[in-house]
Amino acid sequence: MNNPILTRETIENREAEWLAPYAMKSKDSMGRVYPEKEHSYRSIYQRDKDRIIYSTAFRRLEYKTQVFVNHEGDYYRTRLTHTLEVAQIARTIARALRLNEDLVEAIALAHDLGHTPFGHAGEDTLAEIMGDHGGFDHNTHGLRVVDELERRYPDFPGLNLTAEVRRGILRHASPFDLKRMGKADIPGPWLLEIQVVDIADEIAYDNHDLDDGLQSGLLSDEDLKGVPIWAEVKNTVKGERKPGDEKIRRSQMIRALINLQVSDLVENTLRRIDEGRLSGIDSLSGSSGKTVCFSASMDSKRAPLRKTLMDRLYRHYRVVRMSDKAGRFIKSLFMVYLENPEQLPPRAKEKISEKGTHRAICDYIAGMTDRYALDQYKKFFEPYERV
Repeated sequence: MNNPILTRETIENREAEWLAPYAMKSKDSMGRVYPEKEHSYRSIYQRDKDRIIYSTAFRRLEYKTQVFVNHEGDYYRTRLTHTLEVAQIARTIARALRLNEDLVEAIALAHDLGHTPFGHAGEDTLAEIMGDHGGFDHNTHGLRVVDELERRYPDFPGLNLTAEVRRGILRHASPFDLKRMGKADIPGPWLLEIQVVDIADEIAYDNHDLDDGLQSGLLSDEDLKGVPIWAEVKNTVKGERKPGDEKIRRSQMIRALINLQVSDLVENTLRRIDEGRLSGIDSLSGSSGKTVCFSASMDSKRAPLRKTLMDRLYRHYRVVRMSDKAGRFIKSLFMVYLENPEQLPPRAKEKISEKGTHRAICDYIAGMTDRYALDQYKKFFEPYERV
């Protein structure tokens, strides 16, 4: 009887047989900063994925929000549900293109680990405060989370992830953009797996923000009347189903909208791969343009939808109020700690001598969930709250 265990070597051999020539193979990884013996029956990227899932930063995503703050309702997306949706969309695309699904999933699960409480309002506030102290953005902070701030292993700091996953965390820019913006980069080609997660993130947040906006009542069908792609999926769903529950109808339209975009993306990317004659990883080196992208037709369809989201949802007075209030919370907390760092908990205070006061406070606040940040704010500013 043959050995029933699927070994790492077998997984690597199957990747060589099945994955496209331009896919990133596990055995070709640039490896980890701190050398480790690899697992007997998990690939190097499967281990990365598992390490991310068990990290503290990943668990905290459950109480970090997107557009709506946590106490607005249990049915709105959080950073965790968004991350899982990105992973699902990215895996679908990767499978269709015969890319490395394990690498794609690991990058997707890690892509928002550097986000602050209160979504982009929290990030913008920390970026403003840290402007003269090394700056702040969630991608580079996410890399610091997995490289330094997580503490799970005795022999090295962080999670000791592979170079490919670490580079994927800085995914929001091409190598050319990273250089132009002065961001740190990790050597290696701009892998198609990284590009897949980047665009899956766009698809996920556009569509779930649309869904949450309609659920909340901040967006209406009337707001979307002038959006051609919404009319297109509306007609598709109307033709498939009898009139029924509004929630079901909306879910089916969001589903159809995602499917329409993913299908276009896969087909257009395959065309670009053929046109670019991509024959392997080496053919991706030095490229500053995206291979994984929508067709020009789909880009033009998506533009009015994204403009409507910006004008009608992100600039809605209630969302602006929430964002402004969140910024005040973050700034007030930061200044309290800055005026008297003795109020920081011991682990955060220990970092001051090494990282400086501003960075130590920034790391501490960036790691907070919405709920924890609100609790800390109450302790400092509500006179009858216990400290």
